[in-house]
Amino acid sequence: MTEIRTIGVIGLGAMGAGIAQLAVEAGYRTVGREVTSVLGAAAAARIGHFLDRKVDKGQLSADERDAAIARLETTADLEPFAECDLVIEAIVEELEPKRALFADLDRICRPDAILATNTSALSVTAIAAATTRPERVVGMHFFNPAPLMPLVEIVQAELTSDVAVAVVIEVGERFGKEVVTCHDTPGFIVNRVLIPLLNDCVRVLDEARITPEALDTAMKNGAGWPMGPCALVDLVGIDVHVHAAEALYALSRDPRMAPPARIVTMKNAGLLGRKSGRGFYTYD
Repeated sequence: MTEIRTIGVIGLGAMGAGIAQLAVEAGYRTVGREVTSVLGAAAAARIGHFLDRKVDKGQLSADERDAAIARLETTADLEPFAECDLVIEAIVEELEPKRALFADLDRICRPDAILATNTSALSVTAIAAATTRPERVVGMHFFNPAPLMPLVEIVQAELTSDVAVAVVIEVGERFGKEVVTCHDTPGFIVNRVLIPLLNDCVRVLDEARITPEALDTAMKNGAGWPMGPCALVDLVGIDVHVHAAEALYALSRDPRMAPPARIVTMKNAGLLGRKSGRGFYTYD
């Protein structure tokens, strides 16, 4: 079984930087890649900021923070990933860029290295097919924000080996996550259930002729949801939800996966939820 000492993270946006933070806190030497050195330095600074906050809250000692920061290096190149035992991809949620990246990693990384994708909606099997080592490719789906959300879904593609799955399960547990495993299916576990359910909630707004406030009140008090569906979609980002729903519909052809016209219109109008200041609700 591969022993993981060095982890690579490609893409240091909100999700990738969170994964890199988990890796350095768990004691792994970590190589993070962004498309420019300036963006890489900015991501490293954000990770340092969040580690500083943990020190302020008494969740880390100053020495632990300094040791974690020292385990992180950033790069704008792919060649340093030749040293990595596990590489986790967290780039744009589009199939062809992911397949192109995995083809490059297949060429650069050691034959025994494991390649993981953080995709939330695309086929891990299709991504693995871009490599000559599909048995070493696995899904490792974190939830945003990765340092705070307790779950990681480990996705076994058609040709993923049990050994590769076992290795990333161990890494996920060392990250402090609750780990669940599944086979490659559109949406995996959480999004397979949640996205059509949220779509149904949006459709109910028009069918029942109710306000977002009324729907959220009903689901919180009648179904025990901690957050109403409209507030949740605003938090996730209406554009993010529509993109994921469209991807899952393309894979499954399940009509419930298709984003409702109302939410597509909101996305096209720039009403993206919290990130834009207005979605189902208005934010300061």
